[in-house]
Amino acid sequence: MQVIIPKPEVLERRKLEIKKDGYQKLHVLSDFDRTLTYGTVNGKKTPSIISMLRDGNHLAEGYAEKANKLFEKYHPIEISTSIPTPEKKKAMQEWWETHNRLLVESRLSWLDQEDIVKSGYVRFREGIPEFLGFLYRQGIPLVILSASGCGEAVKLFFQGNSLDYPNIHYVTNQFNWDENGNAVSAKEPVIHCMNKDETILKEIPEVYSEIRDRRNVLLLGDSVSDLGMIGGFEYKNLVKAGFLNFDFGKLREEFEKHFDVILQGDGNFGYINKLIRELG
Repeated sequence: MQVIIPKPEVLERRKLEIKKDGYQKLHVLSDFDRTLTYGTVNGKKTPSIISMLRDGNHLAEGYAEKANKLFEKYHPIEISTSIPTPEKKKAMQEWWETHNRLLVESRLSWLDQEDIVKSGYVRFREGIPEFLGFLYRQGIPLVILSASGCGEAVKLFFQGNSLDYPNIHYVTNQFNWDENGNAVSAKEPVIHCMNKDETILKEIPEVYSEIRDRRNVLLLGDSVSDLGMIGGFEYKNLVKAGFLNFDFGKLREEFEKHFDVILQGDGNFGYINKLIRELG
């Protein structure tokens, strides 16, 4: 793994400002897929939770075709540069809500999520246990934002690795379950690609109260779009670390424009563990 720091002087200045305030004013904001986890496992790109459910034949026959039709309808809106943001947000809300109903109709079960967590297709990066343990001991909140259609699998993954610390907040899509472990409806709020930011936390008071006065932030993501996670939060100092797992030639220049630290090559959490210790 190669560590790239486009503007060392800017990074050092931000680190010093955060260090002045101490850990009591810091929180970590992170994506999950291919950020806390490896981008590839056994030479294959890590699949999404939804694709693992589909490809593992967990859901009812016909799910894939119906989900594909939703993708064909809404994805062009998602990537459009001409559609106004409010209109895109409304469309993305519709997409996720419709897909959530489809998951319920396709007989999504709690056991399905447990199966994909145990599959081995998703793996924490080396150094993650040390990182999470350090945050817990220092009392630094970690907010994980994920727009995955089955976000409860994220928490199950932490639990399965004995890393589900009380300072971790999972802001993910969740379902209501019946006594047999079958999904019956989606919970509010719905997290989609256009509201995957800290504005959504105001709808979750128990999380927002933890971070509202911690205005120094370490942000972790694996795409430039993940920088939008900080949207709506009045931060004081922000350090942005990006995991450039693939397409180095194509994406490196864009990453260098937007991130303070770039970790190129789908590597471990060694540098991040060093960085977090330099912030307190």
